Amino acid sequence: MSPEKGRESRLSRQLEFVREVDKLKLVVRRTLLMDGSRYENDAEHSWHLCMMALILGEYANQPVDILRVLTMIVVHDLVEIYAGDTFCYDAAANSGKVERERAAADTLFGLLPDDQCEAFREAWEEFEARESPEARFAAAIDRLQPVLHNYATQGAAWKKHGVKRGIVEERNAHIADGSEALWEEFQRIVEDASLKGLFAQD
Repeated sequence: MSPEKGRESRLSRQLEFVREVDKLKLVVRRTLLMDGSRYENDAEHSWHLCMMALILGEYANQPVDILRVLTMIVVHDLVEIYAGDTFCYDAAANSGKVERERAAADTLFGLLPDDQCEAFREAWEEFEARESPEARFAAAIDRLQPVLHNYATQGAAWKKHGVKRGIVEERNAHIADGSEALWEEFQRIVEDASLKGLFAQD
């Protein structure tokens, strides 16, 4: 194969991937925008997390490579193009989530040239494992963001889906692994939300 043909093939695969990931804009989450007007999509969620990482990076428990954090943020939800968004408080929907998302990662990242496929897969696996300081911080803000949305919308999604305070605290406990400062803010928000009756009640 000539160098020109090789470049064309590589570029073709990259552009195919670019076209495919546009579908992330179609994946609707169960998180309302902060003004309560509609549900956000996955692409908006990813953008919001990137902004949070840039603004709140100083609160990570350990120094982090923000570029690595941003890479994980923009990659980690791409699998939902095929696997769908799984509501974190839906126990039944979370059954089989790992298998669905791994299969989606195989298909989606496989569209890329081998080196980029490997890099994207590594970033996705790193986020899921939450073992590096960057992954723990990325996961912390991924959990905090919808809490901020629910708080701003007077617990609309929590009430609609019957989500109680205890499960919110349990599901988001690993915020502390990435940022003690953000965990403290989470606890303040949860306490105030409870006092205001923003969670589903028994």
